Amino acid sequence: MVNGYSGNILRVDLTNQETSIEHPDDVFYRRYIGGEGFVVYYLLKELKAGIDPLSPENKLIFATGPLTGYAIPGTGRNSVGAKSPLTGGFGEAEVGGHWGAELKHAGFDAIIIEGKAKNPVYLWIQDGEAEIKDANHLWGKVTGEVEALIKKELEDKFIRVAQIGPGGERLVRYACVINDLRNAAGRSGMGAVMGSKNLKAIAVRGHKKLEVHNKDKLREKIKEFNELAYKSVSGYFKHGTGGGIMEQFAKSGNLPTRNFRDGDFSGAEALDPSIMKEEINLTMEACYACSIQCKKVVNIGEPWKVDPKYGGPEYESIAAFGSNCGIDDIKAVCKANELCNKYSLDTISTGVSIGFAMECYENGILSEKDTNGIKLNFGNGEAMVQMTEMIAKREGLGDILAEGVRRAAEKIKNGAPQFAMHVKGQEIPMHEPRLKPGLGIGYAISPTGAEHMANIHDNSFANERAIPLHSAIGILEPIDMNDLSAKKVRILAYYSNWRNLYNALLICYFLPWDYVDVPEIVRSVTGWYTTTWEMMKVGERIITMARIFNIREGFSKKDDCVPQRFFQPHRSGALAETALKSEEFENAVQIYYEMMGWNNKGIPTKIKLEELDIGWLYQYL
Repeated sequence: MVNGYSGNILRVDLTNQETSIEHPDDVFYRRYIGGEGFVVYYLLKELKAGIDPLSPENKLIFATGPLTGYAIPGTGRNSVGAKSPLTGGFGEAEVGGHWGAELKHAGFDAIIIEGKAKNPVYLWIQDGEAEIKDANHLWGKVTGEVEALIKKELEDKFIRVAQIGPGGERLVRYACVINDLRNAAGRSGMGAVMGSKNLKAIAVRGHKKLEVHNKDKLREKIKEFNELAYKSVSGYFKHGTGGGIMEQFAKSGNLPTRNFRDGDFSGAEALDPSIMKEEINLTMEACYACSIQCKKVVNIGEPWKVDPKYGGPEYESIAAFGSNCGIDDIKAVCKANELCNKYSLDTISTGVSIGFAMECYENGILSEKDTNGIKLNFGNGEAMVQMTEMIAKREGLGDILAEGVRRAAEKIKNGAPQFAMHVKGQEIPMHEPRLKPGLGIGYAISPTGAEHMANIHDNSFANERAIPLHSAIGILEPIDMNDLSAKKVRILAYYSNWRNLYNALLICYFLPWDYVDVPEIVRSVTGWYTTTWEMMKVGERIITMARIFNIREGFSKKDDCVPQRFFQPHRSGALAETALKSEEFENAVQIYYEMMGWNNKGIPTKIKLEELDIGWLYQYL
């Protein structure tokens, strides 16, 4: 087996309480790489079309990549995937922390969970062995309690735990999987799938030494990286994501405000972690073997107690619970973030669901009778915190919002759907497509629903100084922010292919590895003679496979859209006269199809599948 992999895939049958180990060949590993590549392969190969995502027929896959577990900055990550209960399509999310590295050290590249346990269980993996253990005593408990109990029960404080809280148990459709209490595989509802299987947690401990093909070259690349990182991403060391940008985002119109309705938010500075550092007692920590300590830890005593073991909010969480809900109270935002980590909820979907409910309340679609007497106005931090807990517990209106904004709007009716900010059922992340139209196309075509990570941010390609960084993949000139021509779509196609590679390798998006570094690192670890071109093709293969999964589940061209709100300008602020143009947007989607080798209905052609070495998937089309 090539370096970078153990060659072992653990299969766990919860229905029959059995485990087994499989050994894919080297070609499988090189073709699909890991992470999202493994997830989409097994879902297409083994799931029947049309199954209920919350049924025992769904499969939940945890996967690492070839770099996971090595002392390489930004690679302490793993992927979690299944058919999504939120969208009904392809579901996958990545997560940092230490759990993925521990799984690799325990001797496994991935875990395939199938069936459903009769009673709550957790999985215990240690140095190549796996055991299904009773979890009745853990069910109903929040994540902090569960981690402490598992470590005590197994008598090892160095165990790493991936788990769900009560939100996952109660099948909140955007429940997530939490690693190490503060790192979330947030999107697509993977925590709900885990809960549907009565699987409370996966505890892992490993001591396996990982071999490297070229240690000297790898050390050289890591040294170069650390020297660059201290200069280029120094802000992350001090306050993580969101620091120093909140007011700038508000002024440009990029800060989602009051459910993406407005363009002015005077409280942006009060949400900035670089400004509010002392008020929230901010400190910083790192994921496995990462030299960039970008993970926030906050410690607040009043008016809400916020326990530092649950970390602190990243930019997406700050904006989702803050400006998106019209709230400028950083302590309220930190409390909502803590609740999400305790109960295992995706902060983006939770914040957008509450913002949706607030707009419905202010428009008379919801009343205090619907909210259990809570005054659910924009700007009410206490109400936002209360509603977060109600969603986790599925109490009152929280039970409806736990279904996601698309289903909630369909149930509430009376004009509510116009305020439901989602793509394919997944809530919109905290970046504004009126300002970044290329990002809007990326939202529309994403197989998991609105997705901001494996996507372009138009401002990055409008900056002439940044263009040399992208020249290795043929992006040679800057392009205007507002442009939505074939040139912009070409950038989206190339860059999203590259970003989806990161989901297979499990590399953090925020680190300054470049198009030349990545294949050199993979080569140093595995010994493969690989190139930027081959790595790009891995990303394109994954996107195409995820597209086929969704087509098989009934998705079509009509699902590649964004909410109508984005075709109207903000009510105020920098984008008061700026909106997406419908005809231009639809034309750009069509151009993307053609550039990807798909027909005018967005269906990959047989020739494209053969070119990507996945011709076996044509049977599904």
